[in-house]
Amino acid sequence: MSDDPALPEIDVGRLAELRSDGAWVLDVRQPDEYEAGHVPGAHHIPLDQLGARHQEVPTDREVYVVCALGGRSAIATEALKGAGYRAVNVAGGTQAWVDAGHPVVEGPDPS
Repeated sequence: MSDDPALPEIDVGRLAELRSDGAWVLDVRQPDEYEAGHVPGAHHIPLDQLGARHQEVPTDREVYVVCALGGRSAIATEALKGAGYRAVNVAGGTQAWVDAGHPVVEGPDPS
């Protein structure tokens, strides 16, 4: 979780609500972490590739950024916001998502 009060952040309960409305979720973990289990429908761009692949992130809507616990997603959210994206960090990351009993999907990003 970020200590930056200016960093927009939501919890996994809110993400679950937004996801049912078609929220765009970005998972910035490494491939092995993503494939082991991720938020259903999450798009995968590892943090170390985000600079080169940022054009894959939509600019016309909010993007909900998730990692394992919330640290890497906070970094990605700050970087995306600095580049003009409407990015929101997901507090607690995938671990909080799993702990809350939300569904996960295993395997690579289908896109």
